[in-house]
Amino acid sequence: MQDETREQYARTRLLLGQKGLDRLRSARVAVFGVGGVGGYVVEALARSGVGALDLVDDDKVCLSNLNRQIIATRSTLGMYKVDAAAARVRDIDPGITVRTYKTFYTPETAGQFDFAQYSYVVDAIDTVTGKLSLVMQARAAGVPIICSMGAGNKLDPSRFEVADIYETSVCPLARVMRAECRKRGVERLKVVYSKEPPLSPLPEETGEEPASGPESRPGAPKKRAPGSIAFVPSAAGLVLAGEVIRELSGISQK
Repeated sequence: MQDETREQYARTRLLLGQKGLDRLRSARVAVFGVGGVGGYVVEALARSGVGALDLVDDDKVCLSNLNRQIIATRSTLGMYKVDAAAARVRDIDPGITVRTYKTFYTPETAGQFDFAQYSYVVDAIDTVTGKLSLVMQARAAGVPIICSMGAGNKLDPSRFEVADIYETSVCPLARVMRAECRKRGVERLKVVYSKEPPLSPLPEETGEEPASGPESRPGAPKKRAPGSIAFVPSAAGLVLAGEVIRELSGISQK
């Protein structure tokens, strides 16, 4: 198996070196949200050889996920997303330690997680309150975090970029996060966001209730689901993963 593992990461070694691969193997990354964006984060981290992954999401795979989520296939319908992602990771590299949490992350559930154990935190969840809690928990533990801003209602994957939250513009979610981070004294926060103005969903296609996600939970306020497509959330997820991999492997230029 050792020889197989070495061959599996041979192409990665050409870019990161053995020391970079060793750093990734010793890292433990928590990915909060394993949907359209987070699923691609998990995929790239696994294929890069990150040694331990903590996957957090309480949602199940449904039909409306098939258009954009890498973990969503006909064979995974009805599975918890973290279970589908974990099975995929183990099929890529059985040596990766995967921990799954069927948890809807909120400030109230934050106590279930020991952030000090993580090498990096990836925020790919939808709610502002959850995102802010992740930022503050990671900050208190001294752990780096990168946050995904809005990827819905967009069609141009080339517009995603990495920036500090206070350098963002256009994105409505980033605008809210800027204000809330400023209130909490957060001096800097690495995010992935797009300057593409959000599109309005076609009016004749907006009659359906969201099939999954936080808005579908009992008692949650009804909110129209954003439009989404195969090649935009995936692009955001891969940019997020790329930042994590470069930093953890020691080759980041930022």
